[in-house]
Amino acid sequence: MHRTIAILGGMSPESTVTYYELITRGYTERFGDYGYPEILIHSVNFQKYVDWQHQGRWDLAAEAMADALNRLRRAGADFGLIATNTMHIVFDQVQAAVPMPLLHIVDVTAEAIRAAGLGRVALLGTVFTMQGEFYRGRLEKAGLQVLTPDPAGRNTVNTIIYDELCRGVVREESRAELLEIIAKLESQGAEGAILGCTELPLLVRPQHCCLPLFDTTALHARKALEYALNGVNS
Repeated sequence: MHRTIAILGGMSPESTVTYYELITRGYTERFGDYGYPEILIHSVNFQKYVDWQHQGRWDLAAEAMADALNRLRRAGADFGLIATNTMHIVFDQVQAAVPMPLLHIVDVTAEAIRAAGLGRVALLGTVFTMQGEFYRGRLEKAGLQVLTPDPAGRNTVNTIIYDELCRGVVREESRAELLEIIAKLESQGAEGAILGCTELPLLVRPQHCCLPLFDTTALHARKALEYALNGVNS
């Protein structure tokens, strides 16, 4: 019997759809049938979270996230995913309030980078992710060196995420800007690039970039499927 997956989504809806597709299609590609695990999704009012982020009210975000995940647990979920990188800033608080396992997106990303034999990586995401200790610190504890864009670059990436990708807008001009930022980080020694926002893979794919890309959405979804089928270390 497969474990039932809880997805806390809507932050943004673009990536939530991708999680669902990756898990269900990943199962069918692997086994050839449609016996994928059951998935419960709670899609939040994203505007509340955007407001809380800019107000610094991470406590309210953590409380609301824990409440939503506990509702999914009571509905039958066995473990959960927070389907966004940025909101992992309150992962520890949420996990403490939710009596079921939650899979951490940074841990599965670090595991993939180490498996690829890389030690120094570029980190792209929202300003909260690029500047926050919650992400960089967890990667560094895994033995990785982390490079981020300069302030202008961080602002560019953040604007592309919130003003375009979260709305489903994909612009060639923005792809070129992002690739230029990645190239600059490569010149500083980056061996790979973390797409540390679940919307960034909408814009940049491996065929666009000479560096190895670590798609946090795909890595998180793949680990969820493994855990649902066999356990996290299978």
